Amino acid sequence: MTQAKASRLDEAALREAGLAYMARYGGTAAALTRALDRRIRRWAEPLLAAEAPDREAIAAQTAVLKHIAREVVLSLAELGAVDDAAFAESRARRLRRSGRSRRAVLAHLGGKGVAADLASAAVPEDEAAELAAALSFARRRRVGPFAREAPSEDESRDRILAAFGRAGFNGGVARQALDCDPVEAERLIREQRG
Repeated sequence: MTQAKASRLDEAALREAGLAYMARYGGTAAALTRALDRRIRRWAEPLLAAEAPDREAIAAQTAVLKHIAREVVLSLAELGAVDDAAFAESRARRLRRSGRSRRAVLAHLGGKGVAADLASAAVPEDEAAELAAALSFARRRRVGPFAREAPSEDESRDRILAAFGRAGFNGGVARQALDCDPVEAERLIREQRG
């Protein structure tokens, strides 16, 4: 990176990088903050590695740029370009349809930087939705109502229940999904997909 290119990192460049990131990837305010921090780090690393006499000035400029990056994230959130609640709703809906438990969805959203209250609002406690997600999980694993044949000794009911448990489903929901009638299972999945 040349000195001329490096000196152009300012609020306008960070705003442009933030908009480009959101247009390409979407995501949360936390994800955008991490992306802008990476951009700043990539700007500073070659300057610091060059044994420049003004290392303290570069470190101070890096701190200023990180503060500006937070302001850019806040302003983009005010404009609606960053919307953690909408991201959480959309991602939660997709994950539930794919057979993820409420616990797994909450963990995923937390890992993406969604606040716990927004994540809980996006994935309310709903027994019907949890059962439909468990049935989607069963369909993907081809167990319970979606099994082509009875489970072998290697895939006993306990092993299948353990897989449901690792996926975040409680035992009652897992048993209910495994014992569900195939026609009823398909109906419940369709109803939740709306």
